[in-house]
Amino acid sequence: MQVSRSSTARACGARPWTAAARSAVLAGCALAWLTAGCEREARRYQDLPAGADRQTAIRVGQLEPGGRQPEAPVQSPYQDNAWGIGEGKRLYSAFNCTGCHGLNGGGAIGPPLMDDKWIYGAQADQIYATISQGRPNGMPSFGGHLPNQQIWQLVAYVESMSGQTKATSSPGRNDDQLGALPESRRSPQRPVQAGGK
Repeated sequence: MQVSRSSTARACGARPWTAAARSAVLAGCALAWLTAGCEREARRYQDLPAGADRQTAIRVGQLEPGGRQPEAPVQSPYQDNAWGIGEGKRLYSAFNCTGCHGLNGGGAIGPPLMDDKWIYGAQADQIYATISQGRPNGMPSFGGHLPNQQIWQLVAYVESMSGQTKATSSPGRNDDQLGALPESRRSPQRPVQAGGK
């Protein structure tokens, strides 16, 4: 005599899965799979202090020995990270960047950061070099005073001010004053080289 699985399960008191229960389990697994790959709010807590890790591989000028070397694109680790951009926004205010670049990056005695004209370049590594090493005529060097993590957070926020980040990762509101549109609502600007090297 052959016994089927369903009759054995019924004899033991177990009920077969209904279609609704199967679809609920499947939907739960799909949701868990989708959220496991989301790194929007990844936070880095194990960075070295400011004086321990100096970056020397960022090219500042065009002069170099031999032929032109190919440049590998450098991206901010916080480029599309809402938490990192929010921290950059907090640091922008805390380090008084507003004194020179304006409350929302509109410019004051320093150049504006929310338009498409960039004197020293708009790439992440160029913005990093500007913050870290400073620039002539007023931009101080923060390289030995800030850890790399905070400089990269500032880079991500500066990129968000000119609309170079995804709208979903830019901070959506401005808690200080609403002097300009929030970063997530600004139209993208295509950066152009505007000044000296």
